[in-house]
Amino acid sequence: MEIFCCLRLSSRKSFALKSLISSRVQASKRIFHNSAQSFQNEAIWHRKNINPLSCIFFNRLYIPESTHSGKSISLKYEVCRRPADFLHNQNALLSIATNGGANLLPNPLHIMSSRSIHTSKHLNVLIPPHLWILLKPAQKLFAILLGRSLRKWWRALPANKQELFKEKVKKNKLRLSLSIGAVGIIFSLFYFTHLEENPITGRSRLLFFKNEHYELLTNVEYENLIEEFKDIMLPKEDLRYQLVQMIVDHLISCNGDLPGVSKIEWVVHVVQKSDINAFVLPNGQIFVFTGMLEAVTDVHQLSFILGHELAHAILDHTAEMHSLTHFLDFLLLISIAMIWAICPMDSLAVFGQWIQSTLKDFVFNRPFSRSLEAEADKVGLQLAAKACVDVRASSVFWKQMEILESLQGQARTPEWLSTHPSHQNRADHLDRLIPEAIKLREKCNCPALPFPDPRLVFDSKHFLQGTVD
Repeated sequence: MEIFCCLRLSSRKSFALKSLISSRVQASKRIFHNSAQSFQNEAIWHRKNINPLSCIFFNRLYIPESTHSGKSISLKYEVCRRPADFLHNQNALLSIATNGGANLLPNPLHIMSSRSIHTSKHLNVLIPPHLWILLKPAQKLFAILLGRSLRKWWRALPANKQELFKEKVKKNKLRLSLSIGAVGIIFSLFYFTHLEENPITGRSRLLFFKNEHYELLTNVEYENLIEEFKDIMLPKEDLRYQLVQMIVDHLISCNGDLPGVSKIEWVVHVVQKSDINAFVLPNGQIFVFTGMLEAVTDVHQLSFILGHELAHAILDHTAEMHSLTHFLDFLLLISIAMIWAICPMDSLAVFGQWIQSTLKDFVFNRPFSRSLEAEADKVGLQLAAKACVDVRASSVFWKQMEILESLQGQARTPEWLSTHPSHQNRADHLDRLIPEAIKLREKCNCPALPFPDPRLVFDSKHFLQGTVD
């Protein structure tokens, strides 16, 4: 069975890449008759002379049969895009059914990504960034020991010397203020001289870590992952691996003009694991779990998910997150030292430091992580649009995850407690971005989007099923 994939060399040129997917797949082309049933009666669109590989693939391997005890919901997608003619024959759709009680784990996507994108030079860091990474625990330990030593020193001072010290502080208040101001100016200069403009989004970001600073750590992490998954890694002959590889190649070829895309050596790994998970390491290693393949209903949703992961990498989100958190941690060393100097007991100091760490996590780390996820969704949608993906399927995926989460009876974590936006908020955010993505599709001379809108199909079926229940 053969697959033909259309890859655009530019917005006006295209060529057909003919790739043999598997010598084991021996299936003749099936004839599908054009027909349309009523919308309430499971709208079905068939097409003649279509190679049925994609639907055989999804139906056989990715569509779970079991249902969750208690409630169930039918989310049948009788419209499924085939991954070959890949995204250009968009009416070539076959039946895909998703049972709401499927064994899906609606865990937030685990994001591990990086790749440096630099558009402007900045001053060299006084302390090499890789030393900051390695010495981060030592910095906190130093602040703790300094604060604790100051507390013991103050307690050991006689009362008269304590009064003399206070008088000296009052007399030198101006000098102390100027010193504190000078430190603030130094940190401000460091911050603003290390701001760079993201070449894709135009957003200013603090970026003083580079990809080479993570090379050793990334290689160690990669080797650990390979060792962990060595017995459950799918071979390259597996159709699921070939599908993911084909989608990644298609996304890369259609977005080669973007900074960073062509510089990364992308390598695909598909892991036989039920977790709904996909992530990219800083060295371009892409890991996709089969649970993710089971969670999507068509190649358009999978293309968006992979575009989201690639976006994390080309936007250099890991380096940005580490740059900003390390900068903030360095500032907070002063507060850690003060906590250990002021608190009368070590136990209170530990509690105070925990409060500070928790506040930093919920006030800064998690909101910033959510903003990076939203940005990756936006850029990932653009990558998918340039690859002629049906971008409307992106929000449908998160609506599916929202329903599956409720069907499994899992308690919903408030968004402000999470590192990722809620499923519904992600769907709403993507819906707002889809009109712009459709215009980008048109500029790339992509085929017209098929009717009906998959969002309308999903919402209507959900409404009808809810009415029946």
